[in-house]
Amino acid sequence: MNILVTAIGGGGHGDQVRKALQMAEPKGYQIIGADANPNCHQRQLVDSFEQLPLASDGQYLDAIVEVCRKRSIDVLFHGCEPEMRVISRNRKRFEDLGIMLGMNSSSVIELCSDKFQTARVISKLGMFVPRTETISVVNSETLAKIDYLPVVVKPAKDGGGSSRVLLAQTRDQLAMALGYLGLAYPSSEFIVQEYIGSPQSEFTVGILHDHRGEYIGGIGLRRDLTSSLSVRERVQNVSSKRFLGDWLVVSSGVSQGLLDSFPEVVEPCRRVAEAVGSRGPLNFQCRIHRNEIGIFEINPRLSGTTSLRAMVGFNEPDLMIRRIRLGEQELDKTKPNLPSLISRQLIEVAQSEPMT
Repeated sequence: MNILVTAIGGGGHGDQVRKALQMAEPKGYQIIGADANPNCHQRQLVDSFEQLPLASDGQYLDAIVEVCRKRSIDVLFHGCEPEMRVISRNRKRFEDLGIMLGMNSSSVIELCSDKFQTARVISKLGMFVPRTETISVVNSETLAKIDYLPVVVKPAKDGGGSSRVLLAQTRDQLAMALGYLGLAYPSSEFIVQEYIGSPQSEFTVGILHDHRGEYIGGIGLRRDLTSSLSVRERVQNVSSKRFLGDWLVVSSGVSQGLLDSFPEVVEPCRRVAEAVGSRGPLNFQCRIHRNEIGIFEINPRLSGTTSLRAMVGFNEPDLMIRRIRLGEQELDKTKPNLPSLISRQLIEVAQSEPMT
């Protein structure tokens, strides 16, 4: 089976999908990796490699369709969110070639890519959700609406591994954060979301349904936010909310920690996934806040912890292929090896003959 995985370079979810597929047993997948960077180290780790333009390039769609034809691709997994959006909006081009898309439905992707609408859906389910406001114009009136400091500020749509997330504990800091993001991402809306819970109570949860909406499984990771590798921002808590702890922490896109069944967080996430009609992978970010589960983000895709989950026996890309492409209704009932503590580290790679 020929599987194309895009955006395998860097440390995004494309590389995670590549790793997970190469862990699958028995090893029957031919992995064709693709990336915009011809010098990415991961090209040496796949069966073959294709260079693609960036998803923002007008030639991207035709280029990836041509790769699919040339390589007789059976299954396609996107490796970054810009590619996810392009592929999702042009599904028929791939489906006409008989290609399985390893992604959720278009409606779920559109909903979960809008953080404010996602928060509204969770709230309507009667679940706790951090207070959230959308801001497009920064002035004294809009700032006055934010009476729940400290807050997290981020673009209202799409994600990016926490790379565009800022903390604010005062109104001056909030104005500065919004001003900075407004310059960096003009013509964008931003959400200002209540900071909740302690760093010790943060989880990332994977929930997987098949293309018919049948539940395949779920798994949780209680994040270890003591390592600088997993932290985007750490500041001393100077707010009046001492119950949040001495330090306020925003996690990075590099997760590590304790993998387990964690039913107290996995089951609420499953309920949300089924309420929105999930037809594929969803990745939830949540914290326990005053004994309630607070979901503050849902990414409508495979996550940066995909390979970690595969390491303990919950291999989401493989499970999707076996259920959707191969039609296995009774998947392997072997339970994941839980609990398992997983840590990460950087590696260095030297290339003697770069492509460019």
